[in-house]
Amino acid sequence: MTHDDGELDSLVRKRIRALRVAQGLSLEDLAGRAHVSQSTLSRIENGQRRLALDQLVTLARALDTSLDQLVETAADDVVISPVIDGAHGLMRWPMRAEPGMSVVRQRMTEPPPDNPSRMRAHPGHEWLVVLSGTAILMLGHRRVRVETNQAAEFPTMLPHAIGAEGGPCEILGIFDRDARRGHQRDGRREVSDRE
Repeated sequence: MTHDDGELDSLVRKRIRALRVAQGLSLEDLAGRAHVSQSTLSRIENGQRRLALDQLVTLARALDTSLDQLVETAADDVVISPVIDGAHGLMRWPMRAEPGMSVVRQRMTEPPPDNPSRMRAHPGHEWLVVLSGTAILMLGHRRVRVETNQAAEFPTMLPHAIGAEGGPCEILGIFDRDARRGHQRDGRREVSDRE
């Protein structure tokens, strides 16, 4: 085992204990969820028993987390610079922890389209918060007003469009992999919807 492997091993053991304590679980509680003995769990947390992959998977499930999150190491670069898309008025940041997801900041000045045929629908899920101004979210035949510091979350299979009301607004959106792909495919149509 290399020095790095030893550090990872120690980190994973500390995370198991920290997650257990944070969730208010005793050794007995977590051992029962993970179908291991309390003694085995105690030895895993204290470094007195080898960590086996099958036990890590079981413990991750019992702690309601993923194996990836249990074993991930700190990234060297924690600051992410945005990719700027000046043509569409977007700033986009990829999310390392959830590959395929991205955070988008956009300023809007035009209202959403009145014509439902100009709304788009695609697989995925979106979440957005209005940073300033007032946004209008069209979801099918519903017109939803979202004001500064309010958030909206919706499945993108509903025909949808978003725009500003009464002046410019700025939003911060989080797109899962499917929603991001849908917006990339509909990028040209999205721009024309807002013009």
